[in-house]
Amino acid sequence: MGTICTACFRHDAHLSFTYSLCILNSPHARTLRAPPFWLAYFFLALSMSLVGSYVALSKPLVAALPVFLLAWLRFGIGALAMPHWLRKPVDELPMSRSTKRLLFLESFLGNFMFTVCMLFGVSLTTAVSAGVIMAALPTVVALLSWLFLRERIGLRVWAAIAFAVTGITLFSLSKSELHADVYSGLEGDLPYKYGWLGNLLVFGSVVCEASYAVIGKKLTAHVSPKRITALINLWGLALMTPFGLYAAWAFDFASVKPGMWWLLLFYALAASVWTVWLWMTGLKTVPAARAGVFTVMLPISAALVGVGLLGERLSAMQVLAFALCLAGVVLATLPAREAALPARTPS
Repeated sequence: MGTICTACFRHDAHLSFTYSLCILNSPHARTLRAPPFWLAYFFLALSMSLVGSYVALSKPLVAALPVFLLAWLRFGIGALAMPHWLRKPVDELPMSRSTKRLLFLESFLGNFMFTVCMLFGVSLTTAVSAGVIMAALPTVVALLSWLFLRERIGLRVWAAIAFAVTGITLFSLSKSELHADVYSGLEGDLPYKYGWLGNLLVFGSVVCEASYAVIGKKLTAHVSPKRITALINLWGLALMTPFGLYAAWAFDFASVKPGMWWLLLFYALAASVWTVWLWMTGLKTVPAARAGVFTVMLPISAALVGVGLLGERLSAMQVLAFALCLAGVVLATLPAREAALPARTPS
């Protein structure tokens, strides 16, 4: 059996892709091999674009189904779609206790707590505040990757993050549905009485989503993307089942139109299967801090779906915001000089 070179365990951002390339002599090479950068960037962008698409298309689902019931059905359909992904490949090492804990945290923070914090946070604050706070996501991902993964973040990546944050913030401030007359009656008082709590919860959802990206980066070094996708979905199903059963107890399923079930199927497969596998596969190559910049594809794709399918219109400020977001993506994906240099070996 071949040996794994010590250079694999470096956490330098520009050398993170060498982990899987250094184990060509290992019997685990097929499981841990990472895709090339151009394909990893495509997977990350497609993952966030799909997230934005199903977020936009899920508006009718939220109106037809209670949120916790919707989340429970999503995880249930996902579990039925990929039971074969749960099996350990013959060339994958057994999971350590640390890896198992990370898998639980990945689902608990990225699926369960993110949903809870975002759901209740948005209900207690304004859409403007929530959007501006969510704009901090690329920055929080970068900070957590620096703290826990010891990734070195260059000036170019920080500049890309700045473009992304500015673009998302402008987009949030330009939404046409943010007029004061949206809020009325008792519900209208909530963003003003409990806005501080809502903002805190939304920021908590940002930290949860950033943790999802950072933990996912660590997991992809030891577990295949398919198995990660299936396992964290199973944990999500277990965590959401008590709430889903409670919501389903008195719900009239006959009131749901047939077309909604097809939309639910797309939502479940996109949210639980496709986007997670694409994101985890991209993370095998791309440092977490740089991958965080691709979260700008979420509002862009959601807006394009709104314009193309839901009859919404883009303002000039939104077009400018999207241009800044895309500039950040381009800046983050430009080839780095370090990538052209041979990998350093320990002295």
